[in-house]
Amino acid sequence: MNPIEKVQLLGQSIWYDNINRELINNGYIKNLLDIGITGLTSNPTLFEKAISSSKLYDQDLLNLSKSDLSTEQIFEELAVEDIRSVAALLHPIYEKTNKKDGYVSLEVNPKLAFDSNKTILEAKRLYNKLDCPNIMIKVPGTDEGVIALEALISEGININVTLIFSQRSYSKVREGYILGLEKFEQKGGDLSQVHSVASFFISRVDTIIDKQLNGLSSSFNKVRQKLLNCIGISNAKIAYEEFNKTFNSERFNSLLAKGANVQRPLWASTSTKNPDLSDVLYIDSLIGNNTVNTIPDNTLKAFVDHGSNISTLNNNVAEAKSNIQLLASVEINLEKYLDLLLIEGIKSFTQSYEELISNIETKIKSLI
Repeated sequence: MNPIEKVQLLGQSIWYDNINRELINNGYIKNLLDIGITGLTSNPTLFEKAISSSKLYDQDLLNLSKSDLSTEQIFEELAVEDIRSVAALLHPIYEKTNKKDGYVSLEVNPKLAFDSNKTILEAKRLYNKLDCPNIMIKVPGTDEGVIALEALISEGININVTLIFSQRSYSKVREGYILGLEKFEQKGGDLSQVHSVASFFISRVDTIIDKQLNGLSSSFNKVRQKLLNCIGISNAKIAYEEFNKTFNSERFNSLLAKGANVQRPLWASTSTKNPDLSDVLYIDSLIGNNTVNTIPDNTLKAFVDHGSNISTLNNNVAEAKSNIQLLASVEINLEKYLDLLLIEGIKSFTQSYEELISNIETKIKSLI
């Protein structure tokens, strides 16, 4: 058994954070599924890299350019084809795991992140257009995204909530999911058919907080050495404790008895940014039951080569809380920076989306 299969025995699923047509056509994604990967995630940045750097989309671009479709609609056609292809590859896993795994995620237009009504409409349209049971639509962890989450879950649509950084945001996401389930159940919906993950971002937290720690005066050297490279993991361990409280509560147990599924935490942004650290730090430190870790290519290869298979999420939770308190004691406002990361994440995805549309326009002109 490889490390991917071993952590599955501990209740964690490993998903692949990448999609492009070359990997679909050359069998690479199928090979990943054969060694234990059970889901895939995408985002505008990944699609931007895929379409801009590959010739595999050129003929479709040329054909679609002859239609009356806008550039955004042309991109959607390309993305939908790739997502459907991956969904087909994942469908046996979806069936084998009784619909717990085997999902591929497609994100709504990031420009809608602060418009709940448009996010709801866009998510419904994409979900219906894809017409695959093992699809998750990604909505952002903004307040407006949480409103959309509740509405979409109440209609039985699988949702991946992305760009979650803070405990405050994550609390709202869990509440939105449960409210959505309660409404779906009141409509007579089958709760067992609805699945969701909450994508909690990790390494970006260390990147921004370590910068603040390194800006402290030399009198805080002990605090700096204690907290560098660990706030992201500490934040995630606290989130996991809150997850267990929520989904073992009397309120959720009544839904569980009717077939409801927990909304699993999904650890995202788990590549190691600091070259001085282990390249599997954010994988090995976050292994636990009822969780997912979505991993980019190089980190996945490293994990297959030398990853751990020990449950770690429940370890040192008291120390994680102490780390957060210590950070506050040196007047570094964690919530402020986590809120900033959410805004920056939305800006980054929006920029990637706009670059993608611009690159498609340029590529079509060159092909013509």
